Amino acid sequence: MTNPAQLDKLRVIPGDVSEPGLGLPQSALQILKEVSIVYHSAATLRFDEPLPMAVRQNVLSAIRMMELCDQLPHIEAFMHVSTAYSNSEKSHVEETVYEPPAQLHHLLSLLEVMPPPLLSTITSQYISPKTNTYTFTKAMAEEAVRLHGTQRYPTAIFRPTIVVSSLQHPFPGWIENLNGPSGIIAAAGKGLLHVFTVKDSARADMLPVDIAIDTLIAATWETAIDKSKDIRVYNCSTQENPTTWGHFEEAMRKYIREYPMNGVIWYPSGTGVENRYAQKILEFSLQTLPLHAAEYILRSIGMKPQLNLITASQKMSAMNGVLGFFALNEWDFDTHNVQKLRSRLSVEDRRIYNLDPNSINWQDLFRNFVKGTRRYLLKEKDQDLEKAKRHMRKMYYLHKGAIMFTILLVFRLMLQNRYMRDLVYGILRLLMYIVSTTYSRVTAQV
Repeated sequence: MTNPAQLDKLRVIPGDVSEPGLGLPQSALQILKEVSIVYHSAATLRFDEPLPMAVRQNVLSAIRMMELCDQLPHIEAFMHVSTAYSNSEKSHVEETVYEPPAQLHHLLSLLEVMPPPLLSTITSQYISPKTNTYTFTKAMAEEAVRLHGTQRYPTAIFRPTIVVSSLQHPFPGWIENLNGPSGIIAAAGKGLLHVFTVKDSARADMLPVDIAIDTLIAATWETAIDKSKDIRVYNCSTQENPTTWGHFEEAMRKYIREYPMNGVIWYPSGTGVENRYAQKILEFSLQTLPLHAAEYILRSIGMKPQLNLITASQKMSAMNGVLGFFALNEWDFDTHNVQKLRSRLSVEDRRIYNLDPNSINWQDLFRNFVKGTRRYLLKEKDQDLEKAKRHMRKMYYLHKGAIMFTILLVFRLMLQNRYMRDLVYGILRLLMYIVSTTYSRVTAQV
């Protein structure tokens, strides 16, 4: 750090974005009057959040944040952090605020007068064409920003894609949340997750968190100096340097075995499945059933595992449903504003702020992603890696032994059926005949 005194500016103020006035104490407003740049990134990420809660956290929070900004005498820019998937029903997403799925005033009035049980029954129809309350409310928040306008201060909307571990800063592979791909890595690495929904050829628009933050900071600078009268939208994507979910799956399988997690409960052997029905069948047989059985067996013998395996199974199923939305579909994002912003940066600024997705080496990123999940998310020490590798080898032999036992058991059950037994014996006799005939011909030629 070149200027640690800058940290003296930091103040932590308690609040609640779902409450009127952001739940801020009156004393906080005096401190905030010195603020010149405001970022609004608070939101619920749950796709199945009930509509009233999703609106409070994603829409009303944005409105209340702008109401607060209206009171700040020195404000120079307001940056609303949305998501590139706020218009996920469109395959091509431009850098513009689209027509909202509902009228904002109508939505807020509806929540005031309609009983929650009745509202839940009409939610899917009301939010159409949005597929879930998350994308619906993120689109409505953008509409709230558009309606507020830029009369008092410049405003912009920043739309990142799927944010993952860092490329370089603060450390390669740094990650602090279990959302999305990091949850997949952690669950598969621990031997809990064995099947997930994915289309191997689909583009995986993963965005390193440091590139996302650097782009957001640069976009803030541009918003403040240009003072545009329009709401500028920045789609932040890596499609200039694309990778696929198949590449992610292959790299994850390789590196979670090369850098194993501590105390894995089974050998990591997860696989991606595109067909939803096949995924559900495999999830039940390879994941849900074994985890439930293991939990009940451990309870029956008086052992209480640190992790409730039934709860883990339910959370992984929900996580799989969320990730499947991104891993089965593709979007084409216009990134003209980000590209123009990148060209405006000086050579010195480009050394500090990396806005270029072409700087990503995906193999290195995936390797550091796995290592970072282990180190920063699961808090596992590097000096325990050799011990983890020895445990992983034991799990490998146990895994192979279980497969062999299952094959022999199925074979044994098949032989108990007379028709299957006759079929198996017939195949064996045919194979023996082919081998014998081939051997006789070779011997005769010699």
